[in-house]
Amino acid sequence: MINVSHVSRNFGSFRAVNDVSFSIPTGQIVGLLGPNGAGKTTTMRMITGFLAPSEGQIFIDDIDISKNPVEAKQKIGYMPESAQLYGEMIVEDYLKYIAQMQGENADEKVPALCEECGLKEVMDKNINELSRGNRQRVALAHALMHNPEILILDEPTSGLDPNQVEDVRNIIREIGKTRTVIISTHILSEVETLCSRVIIISSGKLVADSPTEELKERYGHELSIKMTVSKSNLKEIEKILSPINGIASIVSSDSDVTFANKETSGFLISISEKKEIRPEIVKKLVENNIDLYEMKILQNSLEDVFHTLTTEKKESKAEEQNNGK
Repeated sequence: MINVSHVSRNFGSFRAVNDVSFSIPTGQIVGLLGPNGAGKTTTMRMITGFLAPSEGQIFIDDIDISKNPVEAKQKIGYMPESAQLYGEMIVEDYLKYIAQMQGENADEKVPALCEECGLKEVMDKNINELSRGNRQRVALAHALMHNPEILILDEPTSGLDPNQVEDVRNIIREIGKTRTVIISTHILSEVETLCSRVIIISSGKLVADSPTEELKERYGHELSIKMTVSKSNLKEIEKILSPINGIASIVSSDSDVTFANKETSGFLISISEKKEIRPEIVKKLVENNIDLYEMKILQNSLEDVFHTLTTEKKESKAEEQNNGK
């Protein structure tokens, strides 16, 4: 079990994490989310003992990680986004070396992890020769070597192709049956697929902590529209579409659609009312000479919730600062 109690972390005068508290019981897969610079990576580093909190306490199975770091870290496996591996070593030799460094029986642990992480076909290859997907598997085997009760994964599928992503996700599902797993990722669909619970940090503060489905019901809108148009900025689209009744918010969304090499912009429109507004949107776009390439209805998603919570947080902070002037 992980217990984070009123934890803050300062870097000089900047407070990266501000009074964050949550508990994670054994056997739960949790998604830790936040925009870039929100404080989620700092939070993960404090949980793993890489950074000490400026305030508050972190307990790993009732062990204070600040007071008993070695004992607490023995319960944690950590795979950073860009795991540093010894590239000139053969995979099997590398894993045996890690086993020996951690006081594990290499003859027992390496074959077991080879099976668990799907490394059979690459055990005799140099790590530098591996694809990114197989390097991620080696890093995962490294993190699991001492059989930790808690596994913390930072962007575990970053840079992988779709087949590799699915393979790594299947491994995480199996691991999550017997361990506590925290996943930090920008791929929100991954969190919806894997995680039963979501924790969202924005501007250093905890803004949401709930089971995934409950979070979507509580903060999300009933429907959203994903729209791809000719190159436009958010302020321009907001000005054009905000007069339409039923639109709750509009945020920029990465567009993965290319049309005849033309530049496009993607937007996510949250709908607050049960009404058909697509004809009105098309009409407004035509009136303003903006080409529409794609429009589709999305059911309430975690992406919608994420944008709502993190955007509202920033707007609220900006408003407080303006009122204080």
